Amino acid sequence: MKVIIAGAGIGGLTTALMLHARGIKAEIYEAAPEVREVGVGINTLPHAIRELAEIGLLPALDAVGMRTRELIYLTRQGQEVWREKRGMDAGHVVPQFSIHRGRLQKVIHDAVIERLGPDAVRTGCRLSGFVQNEGGVTAHFTDTVEGASGLTARGDVLICADGIHSVGRRSFYPNEGAPSWTGVVMWRGAAEWPVWLDGRTMAIGGGMGGKFVLYPIAPAEGDRQLMNWVVNIRMKDPEQSPPPPDNWSRPARLEQVLPYAKRFSVPGFDIEGLVRASPQIFEYPMADRDPLPRWTFGRVTLLGDAAHPMYPVGSNGASQAILDARCLADSLAKAEHPRAGLWAYEKERLPKTAEVVMLNRKGGPERVIDEVEKRAPAGFEDVNEVLSRADRQAIVGGYAGTAGFSVNVLRAAQSA
Repeated sequence: MKVIIAGAGIGGLTTALMLHARGIKAEIYEAAPEVREVGVGINTLPHAIRELAEIGLLPALDAVGMRTRELIYLTRQGQEVWREKRGMDAGHVVPQFSIHRGRLQKVIHDAVIERLGPDAVRTGCRLSGFVQNEGGVTAHFTDTVEGASGLTARGDVLICADGIHSVGRRSFYPNEGAPSWTGVVMWRGAAEWPVWLDGRTMAIGGGMGGKFVLYPIAPAEGDRQLMNWVVNIRMKDPEQSPPPPDNWSRPARLEQVLPYAKRFSVPGFDIEGLVRASPQIFEYPMADRDPLPRWTFGRVTLLGDAAHPMYPVGSNGASQAILDARCLADSLAKAEHPRAGLWAYEKERLPKTAEVVMLNRKGGPERVIDEVEKRAPAGFEDVNEVLSRADRQAIVGGYAGTAGFSVNVLRAAQSA
């Protein structure tokens, strides 16, 4: 079997490694002229790290990322709503990682080149279309460097892992339109900063309408480490104002962000100083798409953000793409026919990811902050009098169970 993968992001690269481990040949085609360390911080949860550890990537992740120890939820004013251990400190057998997205991608990309060969990833090739028949699928790619009609590739299966603006998805659903937007604008940045607390803690202050996120994404060097931050602000009514078409990671100016960053407080941390110290700031819309009725059409299917783009809450975007990759590789390896493998993959993953997409629209586990702020907008003396510990646990723990990364869920899976 030969699998063509459109997209060399985290999902596409991981899929290639998973397929290779099962003896299935994969070729990857990426629209960008090169695979570079772009982006800022992300979190990758234990159920996804377990899959990367099984293919030998844990030492490389430790070299560039941080094993997250604790997560603190705060109100915008900095009052604590919830605190919990994460990763191995919470009882998982593998860590949760806070890591620069580009460095995570590079770890996986380097493994692909080492194991599949130097020509495994073809850059400058954007998927433009495909045709399929009983014998296989032919994918057509445009040369994004020279601007010419590019090349074709023939295989048994085509995996469209080409992101939220997926060409593959658009070919199946041409009238879907633009992604859904909340009206929330996200600004992201990172800077070298004095180690905060134990150097392994992340904090989230504020709910869906206005939020500040803070966590380290690299091992400390002396008394400093790379600190990632995010500011989310609801700026417009999404019913009246669609997101600007060009702000999917466009550079932003400090004066745009700083007034909003000053609205938040994290005890013992200089938010304004960190934002000012960031050499680059990027702007994104908080967007997703409605869950689809199906991903697979014959020998072609969707994966990662092409299949289920979701709001970046609950640390689930990259994690779900990695879980897709494992499931897809297993399904193809077990199937008597490629179509049967793709159908089994979709049957397993589509309903699970659809549920996470819908939970993330409600705030995911961070909804616990919204509930407290709604009930006590001016602050509180005792959070238990605002929302009981049992109710807070139900929100946070319920999400972890549904998304598949609670300790109990993972232990049950391991023993099955």
